[in-house]
Amino acid sequence: MSLHKPSTSEEEFFAKQNALARHKAAVKKAREMAANERDARRKEHFMKCPKCGMDLEPVVYRGITIDKCYHCRGTWLDEGELEKLSGKGPDVLSRIVELFHGGHLTEE
Repeated sequence: MSLHKPSTSEEEFFAKQNALARHKAAVKKAREMAANERDARRKEHFMKCPKCGMDLEPVVYRGITIDKCYHCRGTWLDEGELEKLSGKGPDVLSRIVELFHGGHLTEE
């Protein structure tokens, strides 16, 4: 039995493997669902807040359309939107913190 603590890169590798396995399982399940059931679920949940269930409203922030819940004040991003918002400059963390801690979202 080894008492070796996993490195950060090992933890990242296994986290990525776990996420990939979960994604594959979700895709498989979606394929197995009947088309009518998928459509019904999509209509039921489309643009609804995953936290409180209220309607989400699209808001343009820095040129990216994100989904905002004005009931619980949640901000929801689609795949790739966080990366687009964070940019590649040295102030990535400050931009993310600004967005999630009362950043000024303005509709365009």
